[in-house]
Amino acid sequence: MLLPLIFWTCVLLVLYAYAFYPALIWIVARWFGEHGVPPALPDGQCPSITILIAAYNEEAVLADRIDNALAMDYPPDRLHILIASDGSTDHTPHIVRRYAHRGVRLLDYPQRRGKATVLNTAMVHVNTDLVLLSDANTHIDRQAARHLVRWFGDPNVRAVCGRLVLTDPATGRNADSLYWKYENFMKQAEGRLGALLGANGAIYALRRRDYVPLPPQTIIDDFVIPLLGCLKAGGRIIYDEQARATEETALDVAGEFRRRSRIGAGGFQALVLLWKFLDPRRGWVAFTFFSHKVLRWLCPFFLLGMLFSNTLLWDQLHYGVLLASQAGFYLLSAVVNYLPRRVRFVKPLRLAPLFAGMNLALLLGFFRWLGGTQSAMWKRTLRPAELDRVISSGS
Repeated sequence: MLLPLIFWTCVLLVLYAYAFYPALIWIVARWFGEHGVPPALPDGQCPSITILIAAYNEEAVLADRIDNALAMDYPPDRLHILIASDGSTDHTPHIVRRYAHRGVRLLDYPQRRGKATVLNTAMVHVNTDLVLLSDANTHIDRQAARHLVRWFGDPNVRAVCGRLVLTDPATGRNADSLYWKYENFMKQAEGRLGALLGANGAIYALRRRDYVPLPPQTIIDDFVIPLLGCLKAGGRIIYDEQARATEETALDVAGEFRRRSRIGAGGFQALVLLWKFLDPRRGWVAFTFFSHKVLRWLCPFFLLGMLFSNTLLWDQLHYGVLLASQAGFYLLSAVVNYLPRRVRFVKPLRLAPLFAGMNLALLLGFFRWLGGTQSAMWKRTLRPAELDRVISSGS
């Protein structure tokens, strides 16, 4: 009786994490969530805010990023830009210095120390009440800062996360996959309950006083920073889908896999830092933390449990069919990666390799975290501009 119990428990936990929970959080958010949005603030009431970007060897995109920040629709005397270079060996510091006459400040750290340490040090140099954290390869909508700051009139708001829109590097068109839309859908529902978990590094804002220094080896800072603020002072994290930022998708599957395995290692690391959110007395936050994060990170083990127990039960007809179905799913996942992307009927099938690859990356991330082999130093993703330069120099 033990093997069927293991098998069906694993099946139900995977289904709950990926299907039942999203439906449940949508229903709960409609019943109990807040749906109002604060009005936009006039110029005279806009608080001062600093855009803080940690950069490592970003010469290919940094000038465009600074121009984008300077072009934001926000009172110029209340918008500050601070770039912290983490041991860059290219022209990143030189590019920032070209904008000094426009008020852009540079913190040039000669030795690379990792993003967590850079952010800890840079926060000391922030002179405004609010901080907007972003990435060097992100473009923010002109109205985004206005959308973010309007929420801080509520003293219980610790951080506000904007919406990240993914674009195709070749065409510049919206490349939001079904999975990314699914994730944003859950962020919106969790935000209405005041139970949003973390943020995305492309666009989020918080009060300077709510920043808690990160442990130096922190891997996924954008997840940990807002939640540490909530542990320190209580309150909630808001999701504002009108505060938009765009970012290009990874140029290759390998780059995306590395990113997901790094997030996986960071997720298991974060459990050690943030386990107090599992306390049921934290209400909806405990519910979303367990359902959306903990169970999701454990899904690779549930999938292995399904496969292992199903293998031992294969001599029973219905379990044999289920085992063949599992094998077929993983075979499909491997084959679909080699099919042309432009073929229309292939697009729905890409959910299979996405699901399998994501869980494989999480599993790898777990062992990297367990073995202490996942470095807190982030590895840059190759930008399209750099790829074009490499191709041109090769020709």
